[in-house]
Parts: sequence; C-alpha cells; structure tokens
Amino acid sequence: MASSLIQAQSISLLLQQRSKASSLHTPTLFFSEQRRFRHTHTWPVKSMKKRSVIVAAISEELNKIKVITEETTVKRKLRAALTVRWKLKEDIKDAIANNLDALSDMIGRNVVLELISTQFDPETRNPIRSGEVAIKDWCKKRNHNKGERVVYSVEFMVDSAFGEPGAVTVLNRHQKEFFVESIVVEGQGVMWSPVHFACDSWIQSEKDLASKRIFFSNKPYLPSETPPGLRALREKELRDLRGDGTGVRKLSDRIYDYALYNDLGNPDKGLEFARPTTGGEKMPYPRRCRTGRHSTDTNMYAESRLEKPHPIYVPRDEAFEELKQGAFSAGRLRAVLHTLIPSLIANISADTHSFQGFHHIDNLYKEGLKLKLGLQEHLFNKIPLVQKIQESSEGMLRYDTPRILSKDKFAWLRDDEFARQMLAGINPVNIERVKVFPPVSQLDQDMYGPPESAITEEHITCHLNGLTVQQAMDEGKLFVLNYHDIYLPFVDRINAIEGRKTYGTRTIFFLGPSGTLKPIAIELGLPPSQPGGPRPNKVLTPPCDATSNWLWMLAKAHVSSNDAGVHQLVNHWLRTHAVMEPFILAAHRQLSAMHPVYKLLHPHTRYTLEINALARQSLINAEGVIESCFTPGPYCMEMSAGYYRQFWRFDQESLPADLIRRGVAVEDPTKPHGLRLLIEDYPYANDGLLLWSEIQTWVNSYVSLYYPDSARVRSDTELQSWYRESIHVGHADLNNAPWWPPLSTPTDLASILSTLIWLASAQHAALNFGQYPLGGYVPNRPPLLRRLLPDENTNEYTEFLADPHRFFLGAMPGVLEATKFMAVADTLSTHSPDEEYLGEDWSKNAVLWTSDKRAVRLQREFSDSVSRAEKEISKLNSDPARRNRCGAGVLPYELLAPSSSPGVTCRGVPNSISI
Repeated sequence: MASSLIQAQSISLLLQQRSKASSLHTPTLFFSEQRRFRHTHTWPVKSMKKRSVIVAAISEELNKIKVITEETTVKRKLRAALTVRWKLKEDIKDAIANNLDALSDMIGRNVVLELISTQFDPETRNPIRSGEVAIKDWCKKRNHNKGERVVYSVEFMVDSAFGEPGAVTVLNRHQKEFFVESIVVEGQGVMWSPVHFACDSWIQSEKDLASKRIFFSNKPYLPSETPPGLRALREKELRDLRGDGTGVRKLSDRIYDYALYNDLGNPDKGLEFARPTTGGEKMPYPRRCRTGRHSTDTNMYAESRLEKPHPIYVPRDEAFEELKQGAFSAGRLRAVLHTLIPSLIANISADTHSFQGFHHIDNLYKEGLKLKLGLQEHLFNKIPLVQKIQESSEGMLRYDTPRILSKDKFAWLRDDEFARQMLAGINPVNIERVKVFPPVSQLDQDMYGPPESAITEEHITCHLNGLTVQQAMDEGKLFVLNYHDIYLPFVDRINAIEGRKTYGTRTIFFLGPSGTLKPIAIELGLPPSQPGGPRPNKVLTPPCDATSNWLWMLAKAHVSSNDAGVHQLVNHWLRTHAVMEPFILAAHRQLSAMHPVYKLLHPHTRYTLEINALARQSLINAEGVIESCFTPGPYCMEMSAGYYRQFWRFDQESLPADLIRRGVAVEDPTKPHGLRLLIEDYPYANDGLLLWSEIQTWVNSYVSLYYPDSARVRSDTELQSWYRESIHVGHADLNNAPWWPPLSTPTDLASILSTLIWLASAQHAALNFGQYPLGGYVPNRPPLLRRLLPDENTNEYTEFLADPHRFFLGAMPGVLEATKFMAVADTLSTHSPDEEYLGEDWSKNAVLWTSDKRAVRLQREFSDSVSRAEKEISKLNSDPARRNRCGAGVLPYELLAPSSSPGVTCRGVPNSISI
C-alpha cells in the first residue's frame, strides 16, 4: 500500500510539472516524458482493486491535460517552393491554354499542394496531412517572370506533432499540363529542414488525371523500412503506374505495361506490309511498352499503327523534354531533306541511280546532293520546288565528312584497316577466337548440309608466319568473324528480293607480331539447292593479281555488309535497346521511387522507352529505315529474333563474361580487372574494362549500404518482384532458361545491376555514336549490297572483267539507299544538348538525387574514378605501341571516352540509351 501511495504522489507531482510544461507550449516534450514514465514505472501485480480509485483519478487528470494540450498545440509554419519549368517556345495552343488558366485562377481553380507526414495517426490509422493549400499567383508570376523556370511558394500551418514531410501531392485544376522540376519544403524550429523532392515530372490537368500526383522525398527507404505514414501511399503509387492491362493509352497517361512487337507491320495497307509478331512461342523476343491501340481490320492479332507525325504513346514522363525534342527534330529535318531529293529522283526515273564513280560519293560531302549526279537539270525542270529547297537549305543538304576519311581517305581499301575496325570500329563485339578448325556450323545438317566450313588448312597455312594451324590456335593467334549461322537461314529469301544479295560469311584473321590482325580467308556461303545437299561455297584468300584484288574487295564488302546488319539488328537494337526495355518497365511497376535500387537505376533509363517507341514507328517497322537500307530487308526483325532465341544470354552480357565467351580473354587474377586479353591492343576491350571496373566498384559499394547481408536481399519484396517480373513477363519467352542469375545475395544484386548499367551506358555508346563518323562512307561499310560475286563463264563475269570499278559501285547501295542511310546515321550519332554522361557528379543538380550522404559520397568517388579512366584512355590513344589506335592515318578510339560536347563527336558515354 505504501508503495502505491508513493507512486500516486509521484504521478501527481509529474502532472503538475506537465501542466507547467503545457503552459510553456511544449506538448511534444510532455508526451515523450509520459511515454518514458509508462516504460519505467510498473504497478504491483497484486491489489488491483485497491488501486482502482487512484487509477481513475490519474486517468481523469490525464484526460484534462490532453484537452489543455490540444487547445494549446503549437502551430508551425512550413514553406514549400515548387520549381516549374516552362517551354522556351510556345505555340497558339499554349497561349490559349495560358489565358484559360488565368481565368481558372480567378474562379478558384488553382494548383493545389498538400504535405503528407512520415508519421501515422494511430487514431484514424491514416497518414497525417497538412491540408490543401492553393498557389494564388500562378499566372501573374508566370507573366512577370519570362524565364524558363518560375518558383512558386505556398505556406502550410501544421501542428508541431506533424513530423517530417515524406510526400507531397499536387493537383492541377488548370487546363494545361506543366512540368515540375522539384519541390523543397522548409520550416523553422524543426530538425528535418529542408526536405527535397526531386520531381522531374509532368502534372496533368485534373480533366486528364483526376487523382492527385504523389511525390516522395529524396530519402531512400527499403520497403520494410518505410515510415508508417508513407506505406499505403507507396503501394498506391505503384498500383497506379501498373494500370490494369486494358484500354487504349492516352498521351497523358503514366501507365507502364507490356506487349508483343505486333505493331511493326500494316496488313491493312497490303500483304507486303504485313510482318510476323515478334514475341511469343513462335518467335521469342523481349516485350515492349504497351500502347493498347486497337487491332487492324485484316488481322486481329496485329496492332494498328500510328504514322508520323502522330506521336506514339509512352508514359508521359518518358517522353523527350524540350531540348532533346528540339535536337531530335532538327536531326529528323536533316534526314528528311537529305532523303527528299533522292526519293524524288527514284520516283521520276526507273533507273536505280548507282554512283557513277567514287568522286560522286565524295561530292556528297564537298558540295551536297544536287551536284554532279547527272540528274539535277532533269529534276529541276520537272519539280521547281526542289530548286527552292536547294537554294534555301544549301547547308542542310550537304553531308559532313565522316571521320573515317579525315586522316586517310584510302585507308578503307587496306586489309589491316578492314581488320582493325573489327577491334576499334562500330561493331567490335563479334570477333572470336578460333577454337575448332575448320569452323563448324550449329545449323540443322538435314536442312543446310555438312556443318564444316569450306576453309581448309591449305587456304591459310601460307599466311601464318611459319606456324601450323594447330600451333596458331594453341598460341591464340587465329580469330574468326562468323556470320554464317545468323544469315544462312535467310539467304535464299533475301536473294529473291530484287536489289538484295547476301551470303553467310566466315572470315579468318591472323594476329601478327605487331599486335594487329590481318584477314587471311573469307568464306561466302549459300544454302544447298536441295535440303542437306552440298553447299555452293566460295573461299577467297588475299589477292595476288588485279582480278583477285577486285574479287577480294567484293568479298570484304559482303563481310562488312553482314557485319553492319548484325551490328544494327542484334548488337545495337536487340542487345541494348530491346533487352533493356522490360527491366525499365518492371522497375517503374515494382520499385517505388523511394527504393534505393530505383534511385540507382533511374538515370540509366532516361528516354529509352521514347527512343524505342520512335524506332518502332520509323526505323524497325515495315519499309522503315532499317528495312530500306540494310540487306535483310523485310527479314530484319526475324533475324534479330533468331539471335535472341539461339544465342542471347543475360548472364553473358557483362563485359568480362562476353570477352571470355568469345575466347578473346581468359581469367587471370594477376592482370588488371582479372582478365588477360589475347589481343593485347583491343581498344574496345581495353577502354571497356576501365569503365566496367569503375561501374562495378561503384555499384558494389552502393549495394553494400542497403544490403549488408543476403537476408536483406531475399526479404526485399519490391526488389524480388522487379527481378521476377523482368524475367517472367518482360523476357517471358526465355523465362525457363537455366542461365538466369539468381537474386539471393548482395553479390548477385550488384552483378545484375552492373550489367544493366553497362548495357545502358558504355555498351550502347560503343555501338551507337560511331555510326556516322565511322560508317558514313558507304564503300567502307555498305549496309546493303545488290550483287553477288560474278561466276566465271557468265556474261556477268565478262562485265566485271571489262569494268570492275563500275561493277563494284553497282554492288554498293544506290544513291537513294546510301543517302537515306547516311542521313539517319548522322541523326543517330548525335548527342543532345541535355545529354547526361557517365560519371557526371549528380550532387551538382539543383535537388539531390538522394538525401543519403553516404551514397552521395560514393557517387562523387565514382565521378572522380571515371575522370581518371578518361585520362587513361587519352594516354592509350597516344601510345605508338598500340597500332590499332595510334599511327599514320589511324583514328584514335574515343567511343568509350566518357565526356562529349553536343553533336556528332564520335565519343561520349551517356548514362542511358537516349538515341
């Protein structure tokens, strides 16, 4: 009893102190001490009835204090600054919308913000909210501030128990969407100020999007660590982004969903425009972003098309921003003007308009399309508009001289340059070590005949510097560029198309003592005339006279054409653009913007969905640029899908795994990066390993911040859902493959993320930004060929002997195909003014990408390490011992040099696949 009275007195004294505290406006302190009292004072287990009166009295006093506390709760003022970015150029529609918005403001239809606390109200079981506050001076401030950015501010009055803002909602009651860059919330007398919200998003009008937009602060949270006030919002935002898989998507939507590639053809236009669906059991392929358009009239499984200039759907925040759109539109205008005149020429005359001499190709760079093609007078007399375009757009019609011609105009004719480009050109990712000689096909023998290559030891022994074939293989000096199995199943169908001719090719290279390669045999393969029969293959070796020299040049052209096709359809489009799209879709659908993995990946997803959608609209579609300009024509996507089914493996897409798979490197822990290159001077591999190492170090360090053990990885529901959906939905056709890496440990996660970042940044850059500088001179690298090698004892062979120069140019693309390809390659090789490059310091942005100072520090270290790698690349390009990147007339290899200025620079590694 005595102890109970003592405790009661203690409580009475405490209540008096708390009452004083209440008068001093410190309710938060009261409740914290009340909680501490409950934890440190316990009642005796016995004599509960004797305590009942005392307990009732205490409860009554506590209730009175609660009322007093609520009446005297301190109100705090919070200020939110919202940065809006307006268009630099506005059209009539924008002006009308601005006037309507001004009227909306006058009648109270404003832009409204609301803060949401990280705290959870235990009584209502809902997040604590600030209440809505409208921006009052929207149009007035916009009219007085003509800059690109306008900062609007609003003030909130919240209880002191409100806590830290974790989210903010924005409701746009105007007519027009606007782009919000960031929101910053500050308050006086609080421990958390300021809180940053990195938005970078379009806010749709309420008429397009009835619900409020939610933005979370830049503080990262794993799902299990989400503050109670944000848990429901985190789940709701992800549900909204997924949609329900139905309906036609509007341009204002933000829905991320999956579909097959069933929108590349247009069967309603005619059977010749129909294309098979890629994706599914018959033709496996990664999934693309769903648009939900209705099916065509003639094929219920084909999605109807939207042709230019109508925009194709991507989630609203994935669309190009104004700077990027302006740069892309300017490039597209160049492509249109470059293509217009050759197209008109083709329509006026039935002639294929082959180049009549190499000087005609040179004139494309010196004087423009209109000169010395032998057609301008005929054309201008019929279509005066063309002359007007020529006069007003003279500069835009002239092609820039490709960099490949800048140091040595005739280098492309040499064998060593032909080989060098397989290591330091546009497509340096297909050269392989010869492990079996002669090379053996993996195609069905019953269909394609004997698997062994027609290249024999007799063909190559004299080119091996005294080594036997076996010795050369054992010493790692024999390499092959093997496009036999990729092309051969399509050769007959391609060759049946007028103006398209190809082979399945194999090329053997020998690595000399100087560290450079030389081609020593080229096999040109055709399918057997009967299934399983002998194949009419040709094997050519380095020339010894004039005739064999021209035939050798034609054979190299066919190899280069095959290389161009595999580069564009497989290595560039499929292995970077297409395979990344499912991982990006799944990230938006399963990873909250608060998730640390989302924060890491997000810079590497910028613009990818938009550029892929544009590719479906204009590049890889039926009779698009790729079909028009590359030898496989209408079979381009089927060839790409064939590679995906037979050869693509995610676990071999990291740089070290790819080099080992191709046999050009072996594991060696004594060497930098743990690999020994068999071709020591391999510019793509040398520079790539520098960047791969820095990416891997950065990702490993970042992952370790949030995943100290495997249990964290396995228990992360969002992370596991993202990876599972990427495989089982995004790559559903290969989801049962045994080679998918597990996601069970921090090491697993770091490896997967490093591979994705590598593909989106360095790998794509190496394959993309040299397209015009290194491939813009068509004879060096023809994307399309129109003639096979002439057979002896034929009229064609007689024609070849009489004028091999004319025959060679007749095999090249015509003026139309060549100039269209050059124009598009020029556009695709261009860096946008708003490009974000690998290794840039993210902390320099106006709003930090994360509030985690540890992650910010690590990213700065990554930025410094990438800068050091760039300096090392520059040193390598100046090393005379490295003859594949330094020497008389030899171009330095800069495609993996991280930084670049805007334009066509043949260097620079953007963070993401953005072109």
